Amino acid sequence: MIEVEVDNRSGSNVDAGAAVALARHVLVAEGVAAGDLGIAFVRGEEIRELKREHLGIDEETDVLSFPIDGLEPLPDGIPRQLGDVVICPDVVGAEWRWPLVHGLLHLLGHEHGAAMEARERELLAVAADAVADA
Repeated sequence: MIEVEVDNRSGSNVDAGAAVALARHVLVAEGVAAGDLGIAFVRGEEIRELKREHLGIDEETDVLSFPIDGLEPLPDGIPRQLGDVVICPDVVGAEWRWPLVHGLLHLLGHEHGAAMEARERELLAVAADAVADA
C-alpha cells in the first residue's frame, strides 16, 4: 500500500484527496506498489528558505523534491520511504497537479529533459479521470 500524508501549511485551499489520488496513480504507474510519501503545500517564504538551504538559490520555486529511498533495492521487510514533495501554491496557484507529478518523478530518479516531460504529460493525461473521481 502507498501511504500518503498531506500537510497543507500554505493557507491556500488545496484538495488533499485529489493530491493523494494523483500521487498514488503516478507511483503505481511507475511501478511502486508500496511506500510512504509526504506532500507539503507551503507558503512562498518557506519554499524559498528550503531552496536556499538545500540548493543555495535564494528564490521561490514551484516544487522541490526530497528523495529518500527512491527505487533503490531494499532488504525484505524494510518499508520504502519515498521522500517528500513540497509545492508552493503562491507560485503555482490552483495548478498544483503538474508540479506534483514533476516532483514525484524526481523522487523516483528521473532527471530533467524531454523524456521526463513526455512522461509527465502522459501521466497527467491518464490520471485526469482518476483524480476527477477522488
